Amino acid sequence: MRTVRLRISGRVQGVGFRWFARRAAAAHGIRGYVRNTGDGGVEVVAQGERLDAFVAAVREGPRFARIDAVEEEGREEAPYEEFSVRY
Repeated sequence: MRTVRLRISGRVQGVGFRWFARRAAAAHGIRGYVRNTGDGGVEVVAQGERLDAFVAAVREGPRFARIDAVEEEGREEAPYEEFSVRY
């Protein structure tokens, strides 16, 4: 199963980004997780068949977010059962 890790920077905390990612994951059948990082960014690990559509949605972000950069890397990981918001 294809897996990507995204590190997103900009105004992405305090704007509903994690919940936006969760809804986008549900819409595209994606499993994995999203979490805030200590540097003010967000990390997303995603698995699924429709990753391209999910990544495109995450690159746009929610209405009040400002995406400055998205670093993307492919990786191998054990399958996830669901998509979760981590704290």
